Amino acid sequence: MLAFVIRRLGQSLLVLFAMSLLVFASVYLIGNPADILISMDADQAERTRLAQAMGLDRSLPWQYAQFLWRALHGDLGQSFVHGVPAVALVFERLPATLELAAVAMAIAMGIGLPLGLWAGLKPESFAGKAIMTGSILGFSLPTFWVGLMLIMVFSVQLGWLPAGGRGPTRELLGLQLSLFSLEGWKHLLLPALNLALFKLALVTRLTRAGTREALTQDYVKFARAKGLSPVRVVGVHVLKNILVPIVTVVALEFGALVAFAAVTETIFAWPGAGKLIIESIGLLDRPVVVAYLLVVVAMFTLLNLLVDIAYSALDPRVRVGDAAA
Repeated sequence: MLAFVIRRLGQSLLVLFAMSLLVFASVYLIGNPADILISMDADQAERTRLAQAMGLDRSLPWQYAQFLWRALHGDLGQSFVHGVPAVALVFERLPATLELAAVAMAIAMGIGLPLGLWAGLKPESFAGKAIMTGSILGFSLPTFWVGLMLIMVFSVQLGWLPAGGRGPTRELLGLQLSLFSLEGWKHLLLPALNLALFKLALVTRLTRAGTREALTQDYVKFARAKGLSPVRVVGVHVLKNILVPIVTVVALEFGALVAFAAVTETIFAWPGAGKLIIESIGLLDRPVVVAYLLVVVAMFTLLNLLVDIAYSALDPRVRVGDAAA
């Protein structure tokens, strides 16, 4: 087990190194931040001084070597626009994104599991077919369009919920969260629902597929033959067995929610890391862009590592197969 964990950890570090190289090269080859940050009337001498202050006058390999050396010491550079450490700026905005993603995933699981179970247990019923049709819409509708429609209906026409922004926050374990007040939930509900739509459809379809497969297994037939109630059969013998792959997929999809929350945060003016990256790209604030992308990559890598370790603990065949490979 220890050898498996060390091997996976080494692979994760290699992935982080490769992604840092790709992200740095792709970001630093785009545009010149000095053209945006300096006045149009500035002369060449002023532009040269600014480029030297930012380190933009050096070669790209030198800039990457400096970036990598600082990154190993926890320094991902200073924001060109805000003048503060880029990683600190990302982590300042990250709690809002994590809060939004967590509530969105809770909505997806809380609604998607019952709907998927219903569609799996009664696939030929009208409700079962309607659920599957709705899941197709969840996959197909663009996130930005759904967000605009939610604002139009619940904010403009009905006036029930605010159209954007974040409600009052309270500190918990050093994180500023808006979950502890009614006003905070009012601001959170629409963006969370918009972000959850695609994952809700995914959880629904995964649950239905798992339920349909589980119902054909011998242990379910045996449980029914013993005379167990339908609720016990579904709750103990079906749901418990299909939750393992679903939770695994959901754990990986949580990283995707964080990474792709930028559209939702922009539409609803949610002050998270996704909105920050959109603003930073527009201003060519390279250190912030690189810091954000590396934080997201590290999150994906960590989630994959934890899932691999959990799988190897549950199924020793994973470790044996990996060692043989």
